Amino acid sequence: MWCCYSFISWKQKKSPVTLNRTEKIALTLVEKSIVSHDTRKFRFSLPTSEHVLGLPVGSFINVSAFLDGKLVVRPYTPITSDDEHGYMDLMIKVYKDGKMSTYMDSLKLGDKIQVRGPSGKIQYLGKGLFEVEKSKNNRVTLSCKNVGMIAGGKQWYQRRVRGITPMLQIIREVLKRDDDTTKLTLLFSNKTESDILCRGMLDEMNCPKLKVLHTLSQAPIPQDWCHPTGRVNKEMIEEHLPPPSEDTVILICGPTGMVKQTCLPALQDLGYEEDRILVF
Repeated sequence: MWCCYSFISWKQKKSPVTLNRTEKIALTLVEKSIVSHDTRKFRFSLPTSEHVLGLPVGSFINVSAFLDGKLVVRPYTPITSDDEHGYMDLMIKVYKDGKMSTYMDSLKLGDKIQVRGPSGKIQYLGKGLFEVEKSKNNRVTLSCKNVGMIAGGKQWYQRRVRGITPMLQIIREVLKRDDDTTKLTLLFSNKTESDILCRGMLDEMNCPKLKVLHTLSQAPIPQDWCHPTGRVNKEMIEEHLPPPSEDTVILICGPTGMVKQTCLPALQDLGYEEDRILVF
């Protein structure tokens, strides 16, 4: 059970860190598996078995490659954390017209990718604390007891957006620590049931600290479907996410259209404070 995961502290020996904000690091593909018809899981080795990636929770890495003579850079959030030593896992949905995702899908064992990081302005510090970079010299801390998460699937996402994985990163961090009592609610929208990335992993994580809700926007809807239907909207947010308060933070992961045209207006109408809405 994820909720009963016992955390092993590595404080006795500080592990070497892989990432460098100013330099690209080459990582070698050592495992590759098919998750679904369009989703792959990649495992890359770190420099040694003692290394951690060095990625704060809530941050992401940038993967770069020269494709057709042009530099292509895409952000990805690993599904592993600094509790894992010696490797990093990426879960990637492959699009037929996606330059980076099709390139990643073509990689063979032993091939290398170039990564740099950490990047991002949101960090989860644990126990309901978020640190947010408002500007270069202005970082603020938010405290909460409840986190509402809104994530979109294929129908809303530009190819460069990291999808559900930033949410998954925070979920894993909360669930594996018994001293973190933060309550999480995830509202994850996709076109069809087959589009849901990490479905099995997310459903297995359901526990008193986490409620996972899927919503489908495209027919046919399975007859045994017991979740909401339609795109995320004001009514859905009001019914399923924690209400606005000083104890609530809302996280959104999606492109500009989803954020500005759907989520932010709905949240504003429902009374959520702007400073407590964090957009990846």
